[in-house]
Amino acid sequence: MATKIRLQRNGRKGYAFYSIVIADARAPRDGRFTEKIGTYNPNTNPATVDLNFDRALYWVLTGAQPTDTVRNILSREGVYMKKHLLGGVAKGAFDEATAEARFNAWKENKEAGLAALRTKEEEAKKANAKARLEAEKKINEEIAKKVAEKKAAEAAAKAEAEAAANAEETPAAEEAAAEAPAEA
Repeated sequence: MATKIRLQRNGRKGYAFYSIVIADARAPRDGRFTEKIGTYNPNTNPATVDLNFDRALYWVLTGAQPTDTVRNILSREGVYMKKHLLGGVAKGAFDEATAEARFNAWKENKEAGLAALRTKEEEAKKANAKARLEAEKKINEEIAKKVAEKKAAEAAAKAEAEAAANAEETPAAEEAAAEAPAEA
């Protein structure tokens, strides 16, 4: 029986979520499978992979052929690196302790790179948020300036109207005052 390591689709329409399974090569994509060795969620950034490393390594060493996507996932998780190092141990190039030390060094280096990438993304998000806040403050200042100008214009117009009304009342009051003493 030819075995494949493939993805089995789960999730709703437009939001795929995959199980990494061992299946017969003749079985349909979402059909019967031998063993589930992990999950893959491409919807998160970065994609989330939950993998049973030991079982994946066992099946790769047994000869199960992964699909292209699963091969990339297994490579990123270090399954193929471990297989390569175990091949070196089998040939006598180095001992198992050296292989384990090399694998751990590779894994630490990879984790450090991922941590640096995450911090860089967080800093970019913070810088983007700060730039948006500054732009919003600038827009708010412009709006406040326009509102202040409009209020000042309204106040000036009101003052002019009051001055005009006072000017009309002043001659009428003076005429009334001038006529009142004459009558007395």
